[in-house]
Amino acid sequence: MTTLAFDVYGTLIDTNGVYEKLQTYVGDHAGEFSRRWRNKQLEYAFRRGLMQNYCDFATCTEQALVYVDAELATKLSAEQRQALSATYRQLPAFDDARASLQALKERQVAMYAFSNGSANAVQQLLEHADLTEFFTDVVSTDEMQSFKPNPGVYSHFLRRANASHDQAWLISSNSFDVIGARSAGMQAAWIKRDAHAVYDPWGIEPTITVSSLAQLTDKLN
Repeated sequence: MTTLAFDVYGTLIDTNGVYEKLQTYVGDHAGEFSRRWRNKQLEYAFRRGLMQNYCDFATCTEQALVYVDAELATKLSAEQRQALSATYRQLPAFDDARASLQALKERQVAMYAFSNGSANAVQQLLEHADLTEFFTDVVSTDEMQSFKPNPGVYSHFLRRANASHDQAWLISSNSFDVIGARSAGMQAAWIKRDAHAVYDPWGIEPTITVSSLAQLTDKLN
């Protein structure tokens, strides 16, 4: 059976969902703040993975928020930072997520949420976005005390899903995640949601590239 491992942040769930709340606090800086926050969040996860000095993804997210607030001198209050962190726990799904997952479920493939976020955090996101019903389980890198793209977390996913490399697909909008999965022997679909997104030129290519989850359902026919 084909097994699909869906990345969550940036693939199913829109991390730019913090923009409206940010706009109320930092005005015209909201777009830049959101972009830097996401980039610093990932940087902190990568660094902690390399250092083997683990903390969960929510902590990386909160520390990245503090950093960007200082970097942009936006002077958020403690209450505002707390409100933004709470918003990050209830981000919206992309518009194409539910219908695409429904179409894939009808093909009787096994679908898992596979994330750097803790299982509880991911479960909360999926419940808020009304996507829980589509997934067999949530597999978190937290179970390995590490983060993508550590090759061990992809092997962990395969064990948890009882899936073979050739039948398992990672679905992600993050090129580092796609490269990590391909390096670990999995198939991978890059969801290029932004036409201007640049894929890392490492010579480790996605199995397929699509511009949306809706397009993915067509490619997997």
